[in-house]
Amino acid sequence: MTAKKKPQPRMLFASPEGEIFDHPDLLLMVRRGDEFGLPRPDEIIPLPEESEFFMLPGRHAMGYSQEDGQAEVMDELAVAAFVCPGHTVTGIAAYESDDDAPVLPLLSYAAIGYANGRFWVCAKKVDEDQRQVFCHIAPDRIEAGAHELLSAMPDNRLVNHLAGCALTSGCPAAKNLALGRFECPLPTSRTCNAECVGCISLQRPDSGFPSPQCRIAFRPTADEIVQIMRRHESRERRPIFSFGQGCEGEPLLEAELICEAVAKYRHEGGTGTVNVNTNGSRHQAMPALKIAGVNSIRVSLNSARKGPYEAYYRPHGYTFEDVRETICKAHDVGLFVSLNLLFFPGITDTEEEFDALVELGEACRYDFIQLRNLNLDPELYLRLMEPFGHSPSMGFNNFKKRLKKALPWLEYGYFNPYLG
Repeated sequence: MTAKKKPQPRMLFASPEGEIFDHPDLLLMVRRGDEFGLPRPDEIIPLPEESEFFMLPGRHAMGYSQEDGQAEVMDELAVAAFVCPGHTVTGIAAYESDDDAPVLPLLSYAAIGYANGRFWVCAKKVDEDQRQVFCHIAPDRIEAGAHELLSAMPDNRLVNHLAGCALTSGCPAAKNLALGRFECPLPTSRTCNAECVGCISLQRPDSGFPSPQCRIAFRPTADEIVQIMRRHESRERRPIFSFGQGCEGEPLLEAELICEAVAKYRHEGGTGTVNVNTNGSRHQAMPALKIAGVNSIRVSLNSARKGPYEAYYRPHGYTFEDVRETICKAHDVGLFVSLNLLFFPGITDTEEEFDALVELGEACRYDFIQLRNLNLDPELYLRLMEPFGHSPSMGFNNFKKRLKKALPWLEYGYFNPYLG
């Protein structure tokens, strides 16, 4: 039996009123770095549930004309998709920007087209976990769960903060806490030692885009943290607890507090996977985290090269060398090490980045890569990366296969795994 041939989706465009149309003749084009072209057959999928459409202001739709083999730019606006979590974008929407186009919000912008009665998007599913799928859950269940948390722990400031995240900002991690399932968020740090260009909890006034979340404004106590951990463990058979959330700074700046809380939870018989999502700036904390009962860390990277990393993270008081040392030290003390690799087509899947990731894996032995999307205006990121040079894109699937071949123990996903 032969595999069913993938269609060639047609380009989408939007009217000024926000109506979306498919073009009768022009085909969908994608962007990978500075390259524009047709999507590869192996990098498009039907649009997943819980994905969203965007009309891109100041950006004109670009499609491919089969008649003359050229790209055509329309007066109408370009359309992109934000793909449901668990999927990695393989091609960015192709468009031409006006000189005064506004900066886009902190999202990813996948190329999307239409064919055979359905929408197709440039993305690949990398995790089967339904952790951030809520389309079959009634909103009143989440609201009720949040209010139950508040009733059960009325004096717990961290519960009050997280219930607010579930009820107002729609944070997926907070909603899962309210539902008593999957991963429990444990924000702790009011401050950060980096100024990430795409930070979602604090932005410079001149950035051109607001941060979509509010950063935690207090330092929780160890007892407040443990109280939440105990409740989540009582409701979830395979609990995961994660320090380092979108609504906080860098959790390793509160490593002592994390160690105190985790040690107390473990001493009282607490089970599950305890993880720290971090920028990897404090390698000195790794032994203490392990002794306290932390199982894993997830180190965020946009690049395994010093220049691109520091251009995006803008670290204060640490360097990329410290991040490398954290990965190495974490492995040495027995922690499970994930990379939160912020993937951007045409930048991440290039020879330079591939070679750097292989060298980092051979030197420091990380275990897992979470193939997350880099959420930033594409042109802003490309300008940021321009000084460092990149070869042509090898394509997402080829990138994954080659990296797995070079580092055979490596596994892929999108979410923090339960470690048993």
